[in-house]
Amino acid sequence: MTLIRRGLLALFVALAGLHAAAFAADGKLPTSPLQIVSGNKTHKFTVELAVTPADMARGLMFRRTMGADEGMLFDYKQEISGVSFWMKNTLIPLDMLFIKGDGTVLNIHERAIPQNETPIFATGPVRLVLELNGGTVARLGLKPGDLIKHAALDAP
Repeated sequence: MTLIRRGLLALFVALAGLHAAAFAADGKLPTSPLQIVSGNKTHKFTVELAVTPADMARGLMFRRTMGADEGMLFDYKQEISGVSFWMKNTLIPLDMLFIKGDGTVLNIHERAIPQNETPIFATGPVRLVLELNGGTVARLGLKPGDLIKHAALDAP
């Protein structure tokens, strides 16, 4: 094996280890703060960040609980069309907010049914999808047009 190949292999192993270390013992991903501005109220959450294809594919599958002020944010890095989710292997009901690149909530799907394999679609191009506990949208009175504030939207 050449020195370059050994170096690349060592780098790959190190990066894989860092990614694995990013998961806490409970399987959670790295987190960051997020705000939802709805009317004259601002609601604060701590969201896990699903940014790699593997993290996005797993999402909240197999989780039995999530805190009332927690969620998961899926970042596609740019607005894309045809975004859809399903609830296969997801054990808790979820509200899904589909978010445009400017942070505006495009559409919302409330109380997605655990383990259901019916696709849930964004109604247009979106940059982010935010999953919250089922019932959060109704409890807080969230609606399309509300504004999401998160560091991912500030990044180029």
